[in-house]
Amino acid sequence: MTGPPSRIALAAMAFAVVVICAGCGRSEQPQVTGPAPAAAPEAGPVYVSDALGHPLIRPRRFGIDEFTSLDGLRWTGWGTEKATAAGFVHGPWCREDCPPAGYPATVELSRPEGRENVSYYTRARVSSPRLPPERAAELRDLRLIVPEP
Repeated sequence: MTGPPSRIALAAMAFAVVVICAGCGRSEQPQVTGPAPAAAPEAGPVYVSDALGHPLIRPRRFGIDEFTSLDGLRWTGWGTEKATAAGFVHGPWCREDCPPAGYPATVELSRPEGRENVSYYTRARVSSPRLPPERAAELRDLRLIVPEP
């Protein structure tokens, strides 16, 4: 004779249903680990903005900030993650021993950032052993003007 199932039997069946259906209707979610990949520069030209926000490509001269001009620039690596130029740096801070062309300097532009179908370098580093210490510190990691996305 069979009667109604006992409470223990009902509990065991309920537990089995929960265990079996625990994964029902669930899809596996991907796990993301590690840093996000860096955004690649957009296809198209790569610009640097001067101190007034004008877009330039491989400029021979430009004002990198309101007090510093770069001249006689010869670029290598333009359009890559880092563009480097040799040239001259000068400004109103130039000492009396400053040659008319300025002090020999190296300029490095980096961190291109995409804007629609072009990119802009977002950081600059100007170095010259002849720069006054306070000016050298200001030009060590200069944030460049970039149009809003």
